[in-house]
Amino acid sequence: MELITVYQAFNPADAQLVRSRLEAAGFQPIVANELSALSLDGYAMAAGGILVQVPQSEAEEVCGFLAAPLAKPADDENDS
Repeated sequence: MELITVYQAFNPADAQLVRSRLEAAGFQPIVANELSALSLDGYAMAAGGILVQVPQSEAEEVCGFLAAPLAKPADDENDS
């Protein structure tokens, strides 16, 4: 199975947030290079960042999902 990088981050929190959103949406993401980035200062940049990757079969749909604006919570007018 070929993995495609759909997101690149330079800190673990960003990468894990994207991974979590993708998992919640039913995709199968993995995070690559995270441990290396945490082991040595500056290594994330030298290694090309922390990568969020998905199977090639999901890549196009995931890119569309990540490009879509986040849904805003509905205003509840009855709370006033």
